[in-house]
Amino acid sequence: MSIALHAILRPFGVNPVSCYLGRHARFCFRASWTEAVNWEKKQGNSKRTRKTKAAADVMGLEVLCDDGFGSVTMKDYLEAVRTMPIDDGGPPRWFCPVECGRPVVNSAPLLLFLPGTDGVGMELILHHKSLGMVFEVRCLHIPVNDRTSFGELLQIVDECIKYEHALSPNRPVFVVGDSLGGCLAISVAAHNPEIDLVLIVVNPGTSFAETLVQAILPLLDLMPSNLSVIHPHLLRYFIGEPLKMSMASIQNDLSLQESLQKFLDGFNSMQTLTYGTGDIIRMDNIVWKLKLLKSGAAYANSRLHAVQAEVLLLASGNENLSPTGEADRLLKTLNNCKARYFRNRGHTLLMEHDFNLLTVIKGVNMYRRGRKRDAVTDFLPPTLSEFKKTFGEDFKQFNQLLSPVMLSTLETGKIVRGLAGVPDKGPVLFVGYHQLMAMELSTLLEGLFREKKPVRALAHEVFFKGNFGTLREELSLFDALCMYGAVPVNPTNMYKLFQRNEFVLLYPGGVREALHRKGESYQCFWPNKPEFVRMAARFGVTIVPFGCVGEDDFFEVVVDYNDQKNIPCLRDWITSFNEDLPTLRDTVIGENGNQDVHLPVLLPKVPGRLYFLFGKPIVTKGMDNLLSDSKQANDLYLHTKLEVENLISYLKRKREEDPYRSITPRILYQAIWGASAQVPTFEP
Repeated sequence: MSIALHAILRPFGVNPVSCYLGRHARFCFRASWTEAVNWEKKQGNSKRTRKTKAAADVMGLEVLCDDGFGSVTMKDYLEAVRTMPIDDGGPPRWFCPVECGRPVVNSAPLLLFLPGTDGVGMELILHHKSLGMVFEVRCLHIPVNDRTSFGELLQIVDECIKYEHALSPNRPVFVVGDSLGGCLAISVAAHNPEIDLVLIVVNPGTSFAETLVQAILPLLDLMPSNLSVIHPHLLRYFIGEPLKMSMASIQNDLSLQESLQKFLDGFNSMQTLTYGTGDIIRMDNIVWKLKLLKSGAAYANSRLHAVQAEVLLLASGNENLSPTGEADRLLKTLNNCKARYFRNRGHTLLMEHDFNLLTVIKGVNMYRRGRKRDAVTDFLPPTLSEFKKTFGEDFKQFNQLLSPVMLSTLETGKIVRGLAGVPDKGPVLFVGYHQLMAMELSTLLEGLFREKKPVRALAHEVFFKGNFGTLREELSLFDALCMYGAVPVNPTNMYKLFQRNEFVLLYPGGVREALHRKGESYQCFWPNKPEFVRMAARFGVTIVPFGCVGEDDFFEVVVDYNDQKNIPCLRDWITSFNEDLPTLRDTVIGENGNQDVHLPVLLPKVPGRLYFLFGKPIVTKGMDNLLSDSKQANDLYLHTKLEVENLISYLKRKREEDPYRSITPRILYQAIWGASAQVPTFEP
């Protein structure tokens, strides 16, 4: 390493060493940070803190930006492994992946990656670009022939975390641990309960003692040390499965012959790269890493009770080293733990071609820059790859089935198709009617985000707390809503959003509208008090009322809340479920106050069509009189409600003129013009 680079890094407490981990690493750091800490103390700067910016200036990530996810494949990983030095005689060390670049988010937290049993430290290669936008990423590299014990590895990570905490006491440190790295992450968290750590453990090897590999370890120890492992059961724990990697490269739109040829080419390429990894799959190295994993599992299990850090557990269903039962055990044992189960995934979860780690972190609301997460300022807008995954795959059939129509009203009062009548600049407050089960949300969010109007939904606390978390085994609508900016509905969050000139979505009817009773379709259940008008006037917010029609025509409520309250077992379940949920409208009397969350029994109908109409914007800028005059504030509130009801009535009347309201003509139209063609509708 050049003297110039050494001189640049040295004042910041970094001890560069003269080794280079291939083309994927910028530079690397010594395993021990003690010398760096001592050097800082001599300079009188042992507690240097990084500068932070105001909350309004921390966002640097653009909406639907290209995060690069999907541009790197398993082939790139295997090539990166081959270019790593086999053994340069140095100790384990940290390196910064070149692909990560510099974070675009100010005050980005640090992310330390602890590798699995291969020890290379490149398992995050599919995520380097996306994670590098919002984290300072460093990965631990353990040389192939290195024989550092688990205790010594723990000391290396421990010193690094303590050093970083000394530099920035208010900045959290994210620790991502895969398999062996998961045991290491749990252990280091138990050692540092006073440091703000966020653990993300992926298939941790804490159940190693119960696996088949543990039973045959003595036999593996008798094998020739220079023998290369080719058994897929062992190979998959170190460098993945070549067969599955080859299948991942096949595109859905290819013919059968093209798919077969693509698979054969990919499989041959993967096999060549896999067996070219050389020393990583040599028997003596594998036996050592398995012994290391055995030691780490025993140590981590003995320290589970001492972990105070926030933990996210990611478990694969096809994972033998960490079966679902083990994930359940860890979820119950760790104090502050969330879990997501991916039942159709394998051991190398981080290297699955469609698994995006950043998306998972955002979906479970764990990304933060300070000691406590701020739902408003810590939000990361969805990226282009996330948008394509959500609405191009997950909700694609749903939207094609409903063929939604979006209309808006210009300042002249003319109704046009599209969102030309919706303001381009905030602060804007969308106020509307909640459809049955709030199932219109995905379509509404897609339409607004597609037009680069990133709306932040004010949602019920059930999306963030409560017993619904036990049902979220994989990424679900709950996680998707959080990923697209939903925040708990309360005055503080609304104030912050308006202060930042955001687009905000509010349903005054809330749960009462979304879970309405039989015969109550298209009825607004708004509280009597003008809850949002004064705050909107305070910031000069433009209020956009909107109506939505269609979803009540897809389902019929057959067992509603009133029916369930008369059934003892269901009544007890509703009471028990809602005990953990905070109350939102204690001062509102009657049915528009706090409503119990429940699950009505629905009977599906033949799908109709979904219609949205955004009304003429109501500008509150300059209406300072609303802040002190309660009568005028209430009049504007009632006017907004009346506008929503009028928009609903308009859509109910005009949809009768839509020749494509029925699903049959829509299917025929798309069969002729293509599934992506915009189906016509009535003339506004």
